[in-house]
Amino acid sequence: MPFITFFSAPKPFTNPHIAMIQRNAIKSWTLLEDVEVILLGNESGIAEIAKEFNIKHFPNVKVNESGTPLISSMFEIARENSNSELLCIINADIILMDDFIESTKQAMKLKDKFVLLSQRWDYDITSPIDFTEGWESKLRKNVLEQNQLHRPAGSDFFLFPKSCYQDIPNFTIGRAGWDNWMIYKARKENWAVIDCTPSLMIVHQNHDYSHLPNAKPHYDHPETNVNIQLAGGQANIRYTILDSTHQLIDGKLARPKMTSLRFTRKFELFLRTIFFFLPEHIIENIARPKRWRKRIAKFFKS
Repeated sequence: MPFITFFSAPKPFTNPHIAMIQRNAIKSWTLLEDVEVILLGNESGIAEIAKEFNIKHFPNVKVNESGTPLISSMFEIARENSNSELLCIINADIILMDDFIESTKQAMKLKDKFVLLSQRWDYDITSPIDFTEGWESKLRKNVLEQNQLHRPAGSDFFLFPKSCYQDIPNFTIGRAGWDNWMIYKARKENWAVIDCTPSLMIVHQNHDYSHLPNAKPHYDHPETNVNIQLAGGQANIRYTILDSTHQLIDGKLARPKMTSLRFTRKFELFLRTIFFFLPEHIIENIARPKRWRKRIAKFFKS
């Protein structure tokens, strides 16, 4: 029985750069010990990659009116066709290495109900990775030289026991909001939200947004508004890695250290609890002073 089942809905393999980074990512997953990979959707090139790497492919995922896969359907297919007790939804531009497996094993010993996540390292890449001996060490060195640790917003994978996340709304993949809801859901259910950033490196291969309508980032896409509504409103999609309950450090769970960002976030949650009757934008203006400073500056400019 595989230890982890990874599942993902790649973009079309028509853009040469997107095709390259997705091949890099999927190949890296297949090299991990004791895992299986499921690719979802009928985008161009997915069937060929699945055949080449000898991995599972399910093209008939449910989609929205625009033909974009629904996350609820992805979870359902992965759950029904997985042979492991751990599931991991992951973006198809993320490279994983051996430390991912080790971190998962350590977390499993410490908690029964949990979700693992991590900040990513952004990486500019222009050529395929040579997956020969020593490739991980070379990649780590190159990534650290670029030194682009992404801020603790946005999550590129969620690993969790099969018993978790059995009621997923019909979010659209590749749009903003659903990943934040995943953290909100875990906190609401009192599952451990474990930030593994100190213990592993996940590599995000940088790309543009030419695959999206008008080449706009996903958070500017109209379908993001639908995701926000399905999540239950703006408050539920404010959750980020800053809302982790634990960090995995040297094989042990520790409470995250208080930082200015975490303090601001806790203050915001406190305000939302006390002043639940106030409109969300008022609480945000109080809890996130940078936002109202920007608004004031914009007002005086105009």
